[in-house]
Amino acid sequence: MSTDLMGDRIRQLLEKQNMTQKELATKAGVTEAAMSHYIKGDRVPRSTVLNKIAISLDTTTEYLLEGIPSDARGELGYARRLIARNVEQMTKKEKLELINILMGEDNEQGD
Repeated sequence: MSTDLMGDRIRQLLEKQNMTQKELATKAGVTEAAMSHYIKGDRVPRSTVLNKIAISLDTTTEYLLEGIPSDARGELGYARRLIARNVEQMTKKEKLELINILMGEDNEQGD
């Protein structure tokens, strides 16, 4: 993965969203200095931070990392973004149920 390309994509999305680097850093829960390093390509964000950056920029981690447009994955891409936006509000039981659904396991026990 080229971090320079990821930084370029972040920079372009910042312009498109009319958002400052500082605003993105705040939304992603990192310092402005850390965000600057991500954009310059000096550092790679952890997956949790990368996910927050993607959500804040209304895109996917796949786009940031690989340049794959968010619509290229169709419904799966939409489902991933929807889950990512709501995962912090989900209970452990809901997360496990979702994993079972995605893995194709039917664990209904007469509920």
